[in-house]
Order: sequence, then structure tokens, then C-alpha cells
Amino acid sequence: MIVINWLIYLKKKKDNLSLFQSLSPFIDFMASTDMDKIHEVTKVFPPSLSATEISLPLTMYDTLWFKFHPVERLFFYQITDLAHHFFYSEIIPKLKQSLSLTLSHYLPLAGHLIWPQDAPKPFIYYSSNDGVSVTVAESTADFTRLSGNGIRDAVELRPLTPELLTSDDKAAVISIQITLFPNQGFCIGLSSHHAVLDGKSATMFIKSWSYLCKQSDKDANLLLELIPSFDRTVIKDPTGIDMAYINNWFSFTKSDPKKRSLKVLQTIGGNPNRVRATFQLSRDDIKKLRNKVLSMVEQNTGKQSKQLHLSTFVLTCAYVFVCLVKAKGGEDNRGTMLGFAADYRSRLEPPVPANYVGNCVMSHAMVATKGDYTKEDGVAFVAEKLSDMIRGIERGELEGTKETLENYIEMMKSVPGGIMLGLAGSIQFDVYGSDFGWGRPKKVEIVSIDRGGAIGLAKSRDESGGVEVGLVLEKQEMEAFASLFVDGLKN
Repeated sequence: MIVINWLIYLKKKKDNLSLFQSLSPFIDFMASTDMDKIHEVTKVFPPSLSATEISLPLTMYDTLWFKFHPVERLFFYQITDLAHHFFYSEIIPKLKQSLSLTLSHYLPLAGHLIWPQDAPKPFIYYSSNDGVSVTVAESTADFTRLSGNGIRDAVELRPLTPELLTSDDKAAVISIQITLFPNQGFCIGLSSHHAVLDGKSATMFIKSWSYLCKQSDKDANLLLELIPSFDRTVIKDPTGIDMAYINNWFSFTKSDPKKRSLKVLQTIGGNPNRVRATFQLSRDDIKKLRNKVLSMVEQNTGKQSKQLHLSTFVLTCAYVFVCLVKAKGGEDNRGTMLGFAADYRSRLEPPVPANYVGNCVMSHAMVATKGDYTKEDGVAFVAEKLSDMIRGIERGELEGTKETLENYIEMMKSVPGGIMLGLAGSIQFDVYGSDFGWGRPKKVEIVSIDRGGAIGLAKSRDESGGVEVGLVLEKQEMEAFASLFVDGLKN
């Protein structure tokens, strides 16, 4: 998710709002939820033969996200007539056994972030006593409704989402919740610390876990492309950009550098006034958008198609962003900021391995006005701007300086009261490829978009070349967006 989008969301929160006041809407919802019970909260440990101690430093790409809220995903698996006995005697033991085996390859994920007084910045530490928190729960909620695309209250997914524990002294790297829906299916929830894992890393972990679970063999080995690399020496930072970002966070939060805290500045998810929905763009929709944008750009500027980077990503973002800005309304001079995170693994020199586990992404953003989006060629305008940004990245115009995070905050200030749009997820991750042995997910949701208002992206489940777009908006905005989205494709 784009850094700026989340920072402006935090600034809108009242500084003196008590924790109870922040949590009260969420607590009220939990009191009336269909979550019947939590059966157990336990830890799953790597095999006893694993290394006894590991420590890993945070790189500059990690410290950029140091205080960012956890990334939360849900994977829904539909099994008709799923009985309690089968779930507790077959599914849960296999998931736990394969998770333990997976952690033997991903040991740092079983550890914590810590920050000793003699250390200049936090680091990841694993010892033989560490493991991953796993909650097993049961719900009588409507599985079909929660795993569908239709409009429903955003808070409905919160009870399925595991809490990632953070404190002043220690922060978990990941946490997991497995929820049974009797006679309907089950759901796996993963919360991950953004200072340790980016989206590609978290997806690689889930794919590794699902692969080993499906093998049903405690001696099974990971596929070569799933074997993780935690080598931090591949990230070069000779000028100390990592510490600049740490100091930027202290400045932004107005906190004393001597009073170190590993608590993330997460907003309380589950605003009861917001709703969630998923929209789809087919391959044919993308093709029509491409033709329309090319026609408009060539007509307005004379640019030829070979000069534009009109990928599925660019066209999806351009169309969705325009529909969103129109749905949010306001005057034409209302400021807007949109951004996305680019994967730098293949773009650094020398390149970082594709199986690198950690953050290797950087945010890129553009500022415009609402009027730029709402004019007749608004989609072409945004597509052209995004195309230019991506072309720049391909030419090696990469972000990542001591001023980067500070510049984001300044950009945020340049559009007071404006519309902040960011992205979470990617159409490159293939999240629907995570089959634990009981079929592919029926639905994958990025729950954490309800914390900062980002747009969730995923490659369509049917592998047709389409895109899924997840949104959390005020109900009136969602209804307006849905109308614009559907009508725009018809026209």
C-alpha cells in the first residue's frame, strides 16, 4: 500500500482519542458477530533440529515500512458438508504439521522484531523458543456471503483476521488464524509485519506452506522457486538511508528517539460505516480500455502506441482510479494523489534474487486535481501518467534516498483535504494458486485495505487474464462507484 495514503489517514485521527474510544465500534460489532468460539490459541514451532538462533538486520526497504500497519489476508476454501470431525482430525493436524515444516525454511518468520538499547535500529531475532501464533476458531456466519463479491459491511471480515501482537519491546512477524464454517468450508487468515515482509514475500510463504501441506509428506522438499533467500547483503545502502527512515518515523510521530517502541501505528480496522465489495475486469474489458485509451491519446497528443506502457496493471488502475475520484465527488480543483509500490528485485544493480524474502519495494506517486480525472479523457490522462512513471522505473529512475519518506509527507501536505489513493496486492502474485490439498481458494481478500482505504488488486481466480479489484468505501461512495464502474464498461 502506498505510504502517503496511510499517513494522511493517520493525520485525520484525533491525537487525544483514547484506545477505548477507537476500539468501541469494533467491540460493539464483535459482541454481535457470528463468531461462536475460539477453540485454541497455540504456537507452532519449527522442527527441533532447526537452528537455535538467527538475527537479521532491517534494510532501507524495511525501515521505510517500519511503523506501517500489518498486511492482512484471508484465504477462503469451500468444502461442501465439511464436518467438525474431518476439520479437527484431518485439516488442522495437516495444516499445523506442514506449517512447522515450512517454518524450518522460513525461520526468521517464527521470530520477532526486537530493538535492544545498544542497537541503532530494530532487527529480526529468532531463538529456539520462538514459534508462530495460531488461532483455531469456529463461525456460524454465512460463508458464501463473506467469500463473495457483493457489498457487505467491512467489519464482517475482522473476526476472521488474526491479531499481530506488537509492544514496545517486541513485535511478532506473522500470526495465523484458521476458522471453520461447519458444512461450508474454512478460512486461513495471515497477518504479517510490513517491516519484515512485502506482498511478494508473504505470498511466497503461503505458497510454500500450501505446497508442503498438499504433499502430505514430512520429508517433502520445497520447489526450487519457493526456497527463500534471507541474504540481506544483496541490498546496498552505503549512505545510511535505513537510519534516515527510522528518524523520519520519529519525527512524524513526534516521539522521543530515546523512547523506542515497536508498536505499529495501526488504525483500528472495521469502521462500521464502511462497506466492502469486489469488482472484476475481464480480459475483454482490458482490451476495450486499451483501444479506447490509445485512440484518445493519439487524438490528443499524437503519441503512438509504442510510446505507451499500457499493461493490464496500468489500464486497471487508470479506470478504477477515475471511477473512485468521481464517486468521492468534490470540486474540480480538489487535490488527488495516487500511488503504487514497484518491485525492485529485478531492477536493482546487481539484481536481487526473485526468492528474496523481505521488503524490496518502493512507492511512486503522482499529484493531480479531480478535474483531471473527471474530464472526458480522464482514463487516458491517468493511463498516460502511469505509463510515464513505469517507463521511468524501467529506465532506472528508482526511488530510495534519504529524503524519500520526508518527501512523501510533503507531497501529502500539498493536497490538504484531497483524495488519497493507494494500492495493495498485485496481479503478479497469483494468490489463487495456494492449494493446501482441498482445492484452490474460492476467494482471497486483503482485509487491511479497511485500515487505510487502499485498493486491493489480484489476478482473477479463473486465470482468464482478468483482474479482481477490492474496495472499502462509505456506503454512498460504494454505490456511486458501482454504478460508474458498470456503466463505464458498457459505454
